[in-house]
Amino acid sequence: MNMQHDLQQRLRQKPVLLMTHLVLGYPSLAVNREVIRQMAENGVDCIELQIPFSEPMADGPVILKANQEALAAGIKVQDCLAFAAEMVAAFPQVHFLFMTYYNIVFRYGLAGFLQRAANMGMKGCIIPDLPPEEGGEYLRLAKENGLAVIMFFTPTSTEARMREVAAQGSGFIYCVARKGVTGQHTEVNTSLADYLARCRKATDLPLAVGFGIASREDVALLEGKADMAVIGTATIKLVDREGAAAVGPFIRSLAEN
Repeated sequence: MNMQHDLQQRLRQKPVLLMTHLVLGYPSLAVNREVIRQMAENGVDCIELQIPFSEPMADGPVILKANQEALAAGIKVQDCLAFAAEMVAAFPQVHFLFMTYYNIVFRYGLAGFLQRAANMGMKGCIIPDLPPEEGGEYLRLAKENGLAVIMFFTPTSTEARMREVAAQGSGFIYCVARKGVTGQHTEVNTSLADYLARCRKATDLPLAVGFGIASREDVALLEGKADMAVIGTATIKLVDREGAAAVGPFIRSLAEN
């Protein structure tokens, strides 16, 4: 079953799905392993595994620092790929995606990276610095390998641009809730609701939204407006503050009615 179809099936059981994010190697792969277990066992639908990069331009200060510290500790792309394969095998109920920047994929070798990702059972890739106009080969090879290509909508996208971008994507659309980088909280107001309504009109793909989500109230505000809440910075802060064991209760709290 492809990821889009499975997500749509899951949406019949719960009003909003959950996608989480972590930076591989921060604070260590051992901690990542426990955090992923806690996420998977508490109902997370998708997990972004970020391969660290020295200039993660779409990421806010918390994720930037995690990237820098993982690299300083010596994490390599090969380590990330081997770890991802282990996680996919251990938690088949989760859709795992690689999130990284194009330089990482380019240096590894585009065809080899995508083939390896597909062979290990990854469901797709999120590459925020590769616009569709420059990603023709990536789009073609991802499709050949059965990998979802996650495209981005932004509040400044015109409806024509949204339709154009969505036509190139698959799996789901990542709706960036505001200008700027990840991690800052966004007020859920009529402008966000109007924006998400525009997103919904432009595509039949599920809509994933991240805006500094940190509570059940934040997730509930997306019900009826989007399909999946993205939690990234909040989990990293929680693990820094309280350790991996706090992740399970946090994820459960996001899904409680």
